[in-house]
Amino acid sequence: MLKGKTIAITRSKDDSSEFIDLVTKYNARSISLPTIELISKGEKIVDEFLDSIKQYDPDYSVFMSSKAVTLLFDTAKKVSQYEKLQLAVANTIVIAVGPKTKIALENEGIKVAHMPNIYSSVGVGELFTKLHAVGKKVIVPRSGASTPFLKELLKKIGIDVKEIHLYNVCAFRDTSQWNEFRELFSQNEVHGIVFTSASSVRAFFEIMSKDYDENSLLNNLEKLSVVSIGPFTSDELQKFHVKNTISQVHTVLGAFDTIKSILSVA
Repeated sequence: MLKGKTIAITRSKDDSSEFIDLVTKYNARSISLPTIELISKGEKIVDEFLDSIKQYDPDYSVFMSSKAVTLLFDTAKKVSQYEKLQLAVANTIVIAVGPKTKIALENEGIKVAHMPNIYSSVGVGELFTKLHAVGKKVIVPRSGASTPFLKELLKKIGIDVKEIHLYNVCAFRDTSQWNEFRELFSQNEVHGIVFTSASSVRAFFEIMSKDYDENSLLNNLEKLSVVSIGPFTSDELQKFHVKNTISQVHTVLGAFDTIKSILSVA
């Protein structure tokens, strides 16, 4: 079915272990492409978050990625504010966007009250509609590269939102890990790519444009199957004129299932 196929994912090896296991199970080859680096805004993020909790007094805290959880709590450990942060978050109703984020929170001793059925901003919006949270306050610690979609969606529902930007992202600087991919891609020996975020799409084109002009890069991409993990990632790919299929379930497992079904037919 997938035997002999090569499938890439826009994540580092550490972040794509689940994907690598799935691809290997089907006797295919996986390539991990670290596309983005997190640039933390430093130790001040903990004080900024704690001050915001104190002044804003949110009813809910919403975590949109496991990276945001890890960065915030690891930084709190460094500045001896870990227990204070735990207590501050625990005093809100905690929502995790998906299973990976939920596990990250639970690993920090935080009880997650809710998780949407659809692991995306849209799913979080649907969840809040069911919770009848009009007039409530929500704090969202996240990336500075995030779209304003969630904030605007919650405001439309009648919810007050405060976002705290913990980090920014940039294109991965050490692209030596891309050498194998570049070689196979130039020979049309990559059969599929899974894009895992809008940021990873932008970084992919920034990294690959050093070796390819726009036309040859798009021509090569047209010869393989492209899957986006969710609608925002798909929208970003479309800006670059890349045809793609959106994963029905917005997780790595869901994206794998989608690319598996496409390549099994191809």
